[in-house]
Amino acid sequence: MKQGIHPKYYTDAKVTCASCGTTWTTGSTQKEIRVEICSNCHPFFSGESARMIDIEGQVDRFYKKLQVRQTYVEEKKSRAEAKVSPKRPIAELELGVRATAALDKAGIKEVGQFLAKLSEGEAAVLSIEGFGRKSLIDIKKKLRSLGYEIPGVVEVPAI
Repeated sequence: MKQGIHPKYYTDAKVTCASCGTTWTTGSTQKEIRVEICSNCHPFFSGESARMIDIEGQVDRFYKKLQVRQTYVEEKKSRAEAKVSPKRPIAELELGVRATAALDKAGIKEVGQFLAKLSEGEAAVLSIEGFGRKSLIDIKKKLRSLGYEIPGVVEVPAI
């Protein structure tokens, strides 16, 4: 080994972290070393790497998608319940003008009221002035297609 060409080696070189201020000694060719990050404050070594994911917003985006899905499911459920609601107006069923007017004149403005009248029997519904057999068949078909349960009263034939 040639003399005078090698740098001086310090066995007690002081290393200082600029982020957390931790100091320790090691061997080096410099008397004092300053580092930006050390094993005490680096996220990989300190176990805070999970926090780095949160900083990127991946967890927040996941929760946002979850919330959107939840509101969609609730909205779909409320629409399905509103579809078969007894408070639904008869006018929304898009029956003929004559049938709608006859039911309105008889005081039946909601599907629930019509179903209550129908549970008394078809004769009770057919006794409404201006409401005939064709209108009854049409409204039953429409209510079944929308998911309503039609009360099945067994008619006793008149002798």
